[in-house]
Amino acid sequence: MSGDFKAEFAARFRRPPRVFQAPGRVNLIGEHTDYNDGYVMPAAIGFHTLVGCAPNNGENFVVRSLQQADSAAFPIGDPHPQPRHDWTDYVRGVQIQLQASGFRFAAANLLVSGNIPMGAGLSSSAAIEVGVALALLDLAGGAMGRTAIATLCQRAENEFVGARCGIMDQFSSIYGRTGHALLVDCRSLEFRYVALPDRVSLVICNSMVKHSHKAGEYNVRRAECERSVGYFQAWHPAISALRDVTEEDLRRHGDGLPAVLLRRSRHVISENARVLRAADALDRGDLESMGKLMHESHISLRDDYEVSCPELDALVELAAKSPASYGARMTGGGFGGSTINLVEREGVDEFKSVVAKGYKNLMSIEPEIYVTTAVDGAGSVE
Repeated sequence: MSGDFKAEFAARFRRPPRVFQAPGRVNLIGEHTDYNDGYVMPAAIGFHTLVGCAPNNGENFVVRSLQQADSAAFPIGDPHPQPRHDWTDYVRGVQIQLQASGFRFAAANLLVSGNIPMGAGLSSSAAIEVGVALALLDLAGGAMGRTAIATLCQRAENEFVGARCGIMDQFSSIYGRTGHALLVDCRSLEFRYVALPDRVSLVICNSMVKHSHKAGEYNVRRAECERSVGYFQAWHPAISALRDVTEEDLRRHGDGLPAVLLRRSRHVISENARVLRAADALDRGDLESMGKLMHESHISLRDDYEVSCPELDALVELAAKSPASYGARMTGGGFGGSTINLVEREGVDEFKSVVAKGYKNLMSIEPEIYVTTAVDGAGSVE
């Protein structure tokens, strides 16, 4: 893949590139907890974005993609950059953040390619950001710590693209490790690796639907969590996020919350506890307990956080019919996208058949099913 990519870059731009890769990610458990300063357990997966970069003799960054029709050329020193509202904003946002951090680089040609399925909730946007950050740092002859790169890419998405994402996606793409998930504290950004048993595959089932109200509802959920924090601060002024609210706090004071805020709070608080229990289960190699926690997570996302949809629910129910499945849940923001499934490696073909046939019968939709494993994080490609 990288050899063909380098040849394509050279054919387009008449110069050999330096190439960097950044993987997508899937979140095993810990949904809608990252922006509440909570815990998440993602893994980098074997689908990647490639970014090729070489200086040019002009005054613009030229950005092209092998998959997207949109391309862009923008001046390095533009004092008032404006979003274009397409994928090139992820590139521009990172460039702006690096320049604001003091890095200086010449004009360059960038080519982006990859095989991360679009719209499946596997963080293709974060992979672009991380790959571009590595390429532009190399162009500038500079260096930056991995956590600093992740937070810079998050700022690019928050401030220029306008998406209020948490840190998980960029962090996973940077810190991935083969055969491991990451248990991440989204407040301190401390983390540890959690080994995944060799006998299981990560199987991602793409519902092939993306409901149009997703972006608006995501922002609504964040606002609801912030309102809930304000309520609990009346008892504990030191509380700054739902991460700080305990299950005991919820039992003692939750009845005073409006019903919808009670449900939102209950999901976040219980989900944080599930993530920590899931890490313990994987440490023990207890896949049955891990699977039960994944199912509980999905039910909470469906009923308390209300971000699932009939298609995702159907995929989770169908997964339970396969004896090779340990657990399934929706992953990502919700309202469409994908489910994550822990599946016995020897039973993957049977699992795929059960889910694909059942989903086609129920929804008249052919799902896309991706079988992968946890992989290493972003870096250069020789």
